[in-house]
Amino acid sequence: MQKEKPMNELPVMNEQEGIVLFHPHVPARAIDEVTNVLQSRWIGQGPRVAQFEKEFSKRFAGAGSSIAVGSGTDALHLAYILAGLKAGDEVIVPVFTCTATNIPFLYMDVHVRFADVDPETLNIDVNHVRQLVSDKTKAIVCVHYGGLPCDMDELHAVAKEFNIPIIEDAAHAPGATYKGKVIGAISPFTMFSFQAIKHITTGDGGMLTLQDPTLVSKAERIRWFGIDRSNKQKGTWENDITEVGYKYQMTDIGAAMGLCSLHEFDDILGHRQKLMEGYKKGLRGAQGIKLIGADTTDRTHAAWLCTALVEANRVGFMHALRNKGIESGQVHYRNDRYSIFGGRRDDLPHMDAIEDRYMVLPLHTKMTLEQVDYICEVIKQGW
Repeated sequence: MQKEKPMNELPVMNEQEGIVLFHPHVPARAIDEVTNVLQSRWIGQGPRVAQFEKEFSKRFAGAGSSIAVGSGTDALHLAYILAGLKAGDEVIVPVFTCTATNIPFLYMDVHVRFADVDPETLNIDVNHVRQLVSDKTKAIVCVHYGGLPCDMDELHAVAKEFNIPIIEDAAHAPGATYKGKVIGAISPFTMFSFQAIKHITTGDGGMLTLQDPTLVSKAERIRWFGIDRSNKQKGTWENDITEVGYKYQMTDIGAAMGLCSLHEFDDILGHRQKLMEGYKKGLRGAQGIKLIGADTTDRTHAAWLCTALVEANRVGFMHALRNKGIESGQVHYRNDRYSIFGGRRDDLPHMDAIEDRYMVLPLHTKMTLEQVDYICEVIKQGW
């Protein structure tokens, strides 16, 4: 294997030079749909947002409802408020996730307890979650890393025992299922992200699915300054705000994009899953590398990330791929490395063990199976 080189020597890539790690998926018809919105009366939150919520609910929320917002982070903050979290409460959260999962707790002065990863999936370790639960714990947050669902039965068993809600961060996982149940319809609160490179993009945006119908009106008020928009538009609003709200609404411009992706979602998801299967087949038996989540049979992977563990010399691995025109990276990092969360914890042995080994490979709708085969062949040549 090659001698490891500094990370900052890795060349910057673009799609003309090779296979990039991410690429947005924007349906061709979205251009016309957005143009129609721009020529209409409504470009902010209007009828397209309502339509997007309705159609999204049919697909992902089960019997629940959907609230469209300006980002996945907005949706998480909204979920945390609706779950009743208050300053001084504790929540159990994954240490390995985008910081968006946990930053809203800093807005709220809610204390995070970082749970370790499951080394087989990089999802939250249910055994560690159980060890962390205390009388101060008011919620458990889980992230379906890369699009692979967490151990939801086990997490719900803990939540039921201690009478605390589960909040799912499904930013990576639209279309994923757990034991036949669609992600978005399992827990009281589930967040989806429509950031630029997700399965569905609205430029930036998010959705919160709710299983409790009594929370819908409150969610709609909080995403718009605490104002009851429906009454205001009827001219019957009494001009009072009784709860703190935020400017978290989605626009009809974004919703028009989201609807186009939703209408071709089967093709988007199917293509990504075919690429993931190509990686599984191409790297089966390869030396020095192991795909994460390749052997699960009771859940369906949404295939947002293809993540692997390399036995040694991760930077050398990245250089070997870059030299062949293939981009790779870590994408997410353990959150306790960031000063805002108080520094590194010493009770996360699984995270410690994989910290210098995990690697994300290209996976997006602009890729072909032939490119996946090429990447696998490059990897099997060694690094």
